[in-house]
Amino acid sequence: MKPRWSYLPLIFFMVLVCSPRALHAQGPPYQTDDPVPVDYQHFEFYIFGAADGTPVEMDSTGPAIEFNWGAVPRVQLHAVLPLGSIHPLNHPAYSPQGQGPGAFGLIDSEVGVKVAFIKESPHFPQVGMFPMFELPTGDYDRGLGVGKVYYKIPLWLQKNEGDWLFDGGAGYAVVPQEDYRNYAYTGWLVKRKLNERLELGAEVFAHGGEGIAAPQFQASTLVDVGGYYHFKNHPGEQFLFCYGHSVAGQTENYAYVGMYWTWGKSDKPDAAMLWLNRPRNINSF
Repeated sequence: MKPRWSYLPLIFFMVLVCSPRALHAQGPPYQTDDPVPVDYQHFEFYIFGAADGTPVEMDSTGPAIEFNWGAVPRVQLHAVLPLGSIHPLNHPAYSPQGQGPGAFGLIDSEVGVKVAFIKESPHFPQVGMFPMFELPTGDYDRGLGVGKVYYKIPLWLQKNEGDWLFDGGAGYAVVPQEDYRNYAYTGWLVKRKLNERLELGAEVFAHGGEGIAAPQFQASTLVDVGGYYHFKNHPGEQFLFCYGHSVAGQTENYAYVGMYWTWGKSDKPDAAMLWLNRPRNINSF
């Protein structure tokens, strides 16, 4: 069996990350992402662990790092470099698909570009795309990778209403590997700021079957609950957490825990951002 590393897959790294897909944007710790790039000339860094499991197999990610860079106004460059493990559950009902030894090592890496092309207004959400490429850095023969480049093409929306935030969208994954298949996915998230330290959210995330080589070989719909804790006196530092379970389709569990830091240049508007957000005369070009 050649299982894939899932987009946000429990965590063997918890001991380290607790000492460790924003809105801040969204994305981590949720599976639903958002259309909000990192601010221009700002950076985000995550160190995290995650897991995604079905009756076939438990796949873990961690220790892993994620780095995001606001390279130009309203454009974010994104990269994830993960270690991970596979643990086939060796249940006879899933033989030979879920049979085999476990493995740990470098798994498939991820790069992407988030672009916001419609800005949020009082009556319309922000809209953006976040295409991502999964690179075959994991050992395919040991089940730690898909063995070929595959990619995801999502469209995300976001709307803020006071202390409430709403994200949602859908995408399509193209996986050109034997025994895998292309699949659609969608996520919808609601999050609320409870106070200056704590934000909580809940999402519904669904995906199609991903092929007989993947632990998620059938469609599944999950409900996940998570949040952020903002550290006092460290406004750019947060603790992230999430856990979810399937409510329809194939049985599936999802978990994420990690630390997040952000930093960058002064929050004063730069010349490029002022130009991008300048008033426009609709009668001129």
